[in-house]
Amino acid sequence: MLVLSRKEQQSIKIGDDIEITVVSVEGDQVKLGINAPKNVDIHRKEVYVAIQEENAQASQFDLNILNELAEKNSESEK
Repeated sequence: MLVLSRKEQQSIKIGDDIEITVVSVEGDQVKLGINAPKNVDIHRKEVYVAIQEENAQASQFDLNILNELAEKNSESEK
C-alpha cells in the first residue's frame, strides 16, 4: 500500500485520468474530491462490497427450481 501525505487542496494523480483532491479535513473526517472519466465506477468500499454480495447472490440459483421447470415442461409436452 502506498501512503501519501496531502494537505487541503492538494491532489494525487492515478494514471492520466484520475485525480483525487483533499477538499477539507474536519476532525477525524477527510473529504475527498475525485475527478475521473464517467466510465469509471466510484463507490465507498462498504457500498462496493454490498454490490458484490448482491451480485453473487443474484448469480446463484437453485437447481431444484430448474428441475421443477424441466418437469413441468415435459409434462406439458405430453
